[in-house]
Amino acid sequence: MSSIKDRQRAAARARLEKEMAERAAAARKRRQRQAIIGSAIAVVVIAGAAVWIVAAMKDDKKGTPAASGVPAGQVACTWTPDTGGGKVKDVGTPPATAANTGTATLTMDTNLGKIVATLDKSKVPCTAESFAFLSSKKFWDNTKCHRLVNEASFKVLQCGDPFATGKGYRETDGQGGPSYTMAEENLPTDTNNPYPAGSIAMANTGQAGSTGSQFFICSENTQLPASYTLLGTITTGLDIVKDVVKAGDDGAFAQQAGGGHPKKELDIKALTMS
Repeated sequence: MSSIKDRQRAAARARLEKEMAERAAAARKRRQRQAIIGSAIAVVVIAGAAVWIVAAMKDDKKGTPAASGVPAGQVACTWTPDTGGGKVKDVGTPPATAANTGTATLTMDTNLGKIVATLDKSKVPCTAESFAFLSSKKFWDNTKCHRLVNEASFKVLQCGDPFATGKGYRETDGQGGPSYTMAEENLPTDTNNPYPAGSIAMANTGQAGSTGSQFFICSENTQLPASYTLLGTITTGLDIVKDVVKAGDDGAFAQQAGGGHPKKELDIKALTMS
């Protein structure tokens, strides 16, 4: 009996060893095929690179200009992902370049009437491009101006949070913006009157490069640090802003940044650029 069991164990061990040997051989063949394929790919890549280098050298000899330059009449703009922790409405980012000539017209159709401003693209090319892009996405449509300050030498109405919607106000109003920020442009040089009555300027967090979608309108000459992009000038509807500011605020931000929610609500039905 013992010899029969021994023979059975030996036969089983032989079958196992044969199976393991076959698996090892198959694994070697797979590695060889992979090595051959990898070498072939490397040859193709190297050959392709060589062809590209030769072609590039030929182009250089012909004097072909580089295609990566910014077209005449435009500037490069940088859109930095917003990591500030606020509420984000992601509609993408504007084009990488913007026109730096001509003017643009910003129009806000509101519940109190039309407000129109003129923007000089030579001074705010990237900010104007951002406004054109966001307005094309209806970013500000059906939003409201969420903050008002009515103090001596500081009378502004702040708008531009895409989440400030509906009736009444919420604690989160003023925390929203796009998925990107941009560098400030056209900072004031007139220290005596940096933000004249009728100015539209871009709000930011106080840190460089934190401009987003929020903006404020100065109903009177306003004294602020020259840290905020001067976007444009109101040409129609400044009286509407003056009336809203004159109506006062509820003091909701009195212990923080000052001011509060406007008592007279101004709703932006649509904001367009042309």
